[in-house]
Amino acid sequence: MRAVGCVRQIDKLGRLVLPADIRKSLGIVDGTDSVEFFIENDSVIIKKYRPACVFCGSADDITSFKGQTLCEGCIAELKRK
Repeated sequence: MRAVGCVRQIDKLGRLVLPADIRKSLGIVDGTDSVEFFIENDSVIIKKYRPACVFCGSADDITSFKGQTLCEGCIAELKRK
């Protein structure tokens, strides 16, 4: 993990602003992309959200089907069965 050295105040509604340079470096597009939060020991980790296959967890070649995300590899495997 790299330190970026910026501090942001959390407002009374619990919101904070991700600085533009961080959004840009992560490829986060305002109004389009989502982020997910994780807690690890005493730290909060924010990551750009990437949908993943419900079967194998891969985030590559994802397709949505009936509200679920599937990768091409799992789709091919399901077709063989």
